[in-house]
Amino acid sequence: MQVPLWLALLAVGYLGVKHVRPPWWLVALLLLGGYLVAHSVLGPVVGSAISK
Repeated sequence: MQVPLWLALLAVGYLGVKHVRPPWWLVALLLLGGYLVAHSVLGPVVGSAISK
């Protein structure tokens, strides 16, 4: 069975927020930080480190 990455991340994120109950500002900070890192010069570095 093949599951798209976006669907797997959505399911893990939903379960994490539901069960761990992090504060809303922490969720927003992590999403914004991930977006900013992905669109910076560090994006390709992080991408190649993850895909190894």
